[in-house]
Amino acid sequence: MILITGATGNYGKATIDFLLKKGISANNISALVRDVTKAADLKAKGINLKIGNYDNYTSLLEAFKNVDKLLLVSGNDIVNRGSQQENAVKAAKEAGIKYIIYTSFERKNESETSPLAFFTKPDIDTENQIKASGMTYTILKNNFYLDSLPTFFGEQVLETGIFLPAGESKSAFALRNDMAEATANILTSEGHGNKEYSFSNTENISLQEIAQNLSEIAGKQVNYVSPSQALYAETLTAASVPAEYVKMFAGFAEAVKQGEFTSENTDLEKILGRKPKSAKEFLKELYTSK
Repeated sequence: MILITGATGNYGKATIDFLLKKGISANNISALVRDVTKAADLKAKGINLKIGNYDNYTSLLEAFKNVDKLLLVSGNDIVNRGSQQENAVKAAKEAGIKYIIYTSFERKNESETSPLAFFTKPDIDTENQIKASGMTYTILKNNFYLDSLPTFFGEQVLETGIFLPAGESKSAFALRNDMAEATANILTSEGHGNKEYSFSNTENISLQEIAQNLSEIAGKQVNYVSPSQALYAETLTAASVPAEYVKMFAGFAEAVKQGEFTSENTDLEKILGRKPKSAKEFLKELYTSK
């Protein structure tokens, strides 16, 4: 039995779909959900629904019974996900799960000086807890999702351009769906025990190059401006963006600037068996219809 956490989220749902495409029967796949009403599509596919909450240890123990492989998708509760994921790892160990895959995060700077320390520390802690548990594991160090870039660009990016204090560094952003497909490949094959994989793209691209791609797609100039952190925060605050989002966006931009997402080596192409979708291909698909 394979159990997927975060199953109503994009990564979890995509992984389940790829498992089904690979011929894994629905009755051999379980989905951890907090609210069954949000998982009607999974139920319709015949997926076993397990009710569980990261904050409720007993519910996790019950949900993890008779599970052979667990995909622990990192949580999205920025404040509490460290303790939540610790609960999940402990419950998996106590429930007798033999193999755990964890979707962690690509990074270079693991110290408190990292602009993303508030985000990456729970990942580092969870990785260490998994390794200390004695369970066989695979750690996936996922680069930043290509799919998430439009959130940072804004809905009117083709008109207003890109405004981010990210400098000129290049990053190997990759598509979430490609990572999910590779994750399904790992869940359905052997030889991945006690390994760590980098899920990054095969190319590194700067935001200036992305702006050039958008210019080609739009048939007009799309500019990239890299302001100071202070001006960026001031501009977002004036636009009534909540303070926690200003911090997150600014931290992401600074991480890009410092080269945190640059990658010269990636395992994604090898595990996919093909090249991952490029940023240019993704942007063309997304913005051509706009």
